[in-house]
Amino acid sequence: MIKARTRKRDGRRVYDVRLRDPQGKVYNRTFLTKREAEAFQDAQRVALRRGLWTDPRAGDMTVEELAADWLAANPAKRSGTKARDGSIVRRHISPTLGARSIASVRQPDVQRMVNAWCQLASPRTVRRQYGVLRAMFAYALNTDLLTRSPCRTINLPEVVPLRRTLPDAVGLAAVADQLGDYGPMLWVGVLLGLRWGEVAGLRVGSVDLLRGELSVTEQRTRDLGDDGETAEPKSAAGRRTMAIPDGLGALLSEHMAHRGLTGADTDALLFVGKGGRPLNYSHWRQRVWQPACVRAEQGGLTFHDLRRANATGMVADKVDLKTAQSRLGHSDPRLTLAVYAQSTAAGDLEAADGLASRFMPTQRSAR
Repeated sequence: MIKARTRKRDGRRVYDVRLRDPQGKVYNRTFLTKREAEAFQDAQRVALRRGLWTDPRAGDMTVEELAADWLAANPAKRSGTKARDGSIVRRHISPTLGARSIASVRQPDVQRMVNAWCQLASPRTVRRQYGVLRAMFAYALNTDLLTRSPCRTINLPEVVPLRRTLPDAVGLAAVADQLGDYGPMLWVGVLLGLRWGEVAGLRVGSVDLLRGELSVTEQRTRDLGDDGETAEPKSAAGRRTMAIPDGLGALLSEHMAHRGLTGADTDALLFVGKGGRPLNYSHWRQRVWQPACVRAEQGGLTFHDLRRANATGMVADKVDLKTAQSRLGHSDPRLTLAVYAQSTAAGDLEAADGLASRFMPTQRSAR
């Protein structure tokens, strides 16, 4: 029902709407005009009849409270992902929208915030930050806190695919030499295409030197400061066993002997930090990898470039796509080609000569 009253603080006439939710609990809303009150009342009654009702009081939740609920709602989310998402909320979302009620956030508010991000961050980073906000409001929709998300038809910056300079054999050898005891990590990365976390999670039992195989069953999480942990690979495709070249097998055997490890130490990590502790990505990158790359005159090289070089090398060597996908642990072969495999100058030249030979048989290459 609608009841008119005079507000004490300013003497203004207002209209209270009193309704009952599906559980029989009373809820109220106050409006400045009778027309607004009637529209709200009619909309609520229609929604109740159609089974589309959402509690209007839920919209009073703040964006910061929504973020906390969203972060805690998925027990399957990896701790590293949760830490990254929480950091995005604290640093980029809460300062602007944190105190706002979720019902008050409109599409233009989101667009303005995205535009502000574009002035400070790369397109890829902006899209990652927006992805967190969009997921938060999708959660609000799925839990009936809202009936419409403000994250719709948002204009996002275009991401230009990165083209990295692939390392050559001489550069790789120079970096490996500067890495010292961690040199074998580089060769595992480039010859097997393992992610840093997968290399850091390798144990003695992961390597079968007699069969010439290496198994990926665990990985170290990243971006958690000192709280990193060992977890299973991201997907079923990430759990894999692959052949290793003899030279890498010999290198890993020497590394284990240097550390005093034998085949009986199956649970011992192959690569560890100070005091035998599991490796921490941030510390290892800043204190070991980057200085080694600078000394080897390979500044700018990232560990992930090794994985990209591995994929590109397999494509250049005409390794069949299914095998390349399996060795890289990709669930989708399109990722193998679209994300990691880069064209090479030699491959481009070979393609040009091959096409000329096919379609211009009377022509002879001058190269």
